[in-house]
Amino acid sequence: MKKIYILFLVALVLSCTKKKKYAYKEQHPQSEREVVVSAFQTFIDSANVKGSMLVYNLKDDTYYSNDFNWATKGNLPASTYKITNSIIALETGVVQNDSTLFIWNGEKRGMKVWERDMIFKEAFHYSCVPCYQEIARKIGATRMNTYLDKLNYGKMDVDTTNIDLFWLEGKSQINQYQQIDFLKRLYTSALPISKRTETIMKRMMVIEEHETYTLSGKTGWSIRNGNNNGWFVGFVALKENTYFFATNIEPNQKFNMDMFPMIRKELTFKALEHLGVMN
Repeated sequence: MKKIYILFLVALVLSCTKKKKYAYKEQHPQSEREVVVSAFQTFIDSANVKGSMLVYNLKDDTYYSNDFNWATKGNLPASTYKITNSIIALETGVVQNDSTLFIWNGEKRGMKVWERDMIFKEAFHYSCVPCYQEIARKIGATRMNTYLDKLNYGKMDVDTTNIDLFWLEGKSQINQYQQIDFLKRLYTSALPISKRTETIMKRMMVIEEHETYTLSGKTGWSIRNGNNNGWFVGFVALKENTYFFATNIEPNQKFNMDMFPMIRKELTFKALEHLGVMN
């Protein structure tokens, strides 16, 4: 009887621990300090889009945004997931380093720039969907879910039927707070990954190196039920501080969609310039 009681207590503790972990994944790591910046909304309105720009000041532990409610909305991660997919690929050995070569099989692809051989770093920067679909299939649903749980990344819906599409369509979602939390943990070496993987990933993410700052990040674009949703996430490392950002926008009616790939970055740069981060 005593043995049965002990087993019951162990099962109860494990159950509570599991529930607590899942509850944490559902939360967004909000700071108590949130500053509404009306200029951000002006930038968004002027661009004929809707959405939110969220900026986090690491040193002051402060968030800035035009719409904190929008920042809690979950959306498909789209190509911003290439950050996480790359980390998992490196950790599992599916990809050896940022120079690993991907051979084009000669088939027509969605973008002309993808129709060639390219190394891993290029596949990341050119957002080569076929390359990352190949990576995801090699990782497999079981290992992908194991690492997603380990990395505490959003709320992904992954199985064997959608392993090469779950970040582009379906039920997967992540919000702006979660994007910044994940990037902050990567930047501060708080992710449970090897130092080698962290170093390669940070190197791959660099977009621009300026004399006063280094800009790193990734864009993303998904279409769900005919609705376009765009991301630009990343961080700006200065000498004395680092600012993390997650911009998520959707076009208004009569928006010129040819501008959509550029507007995500332009709005983010305006927000960072307004805060005095990139001048």
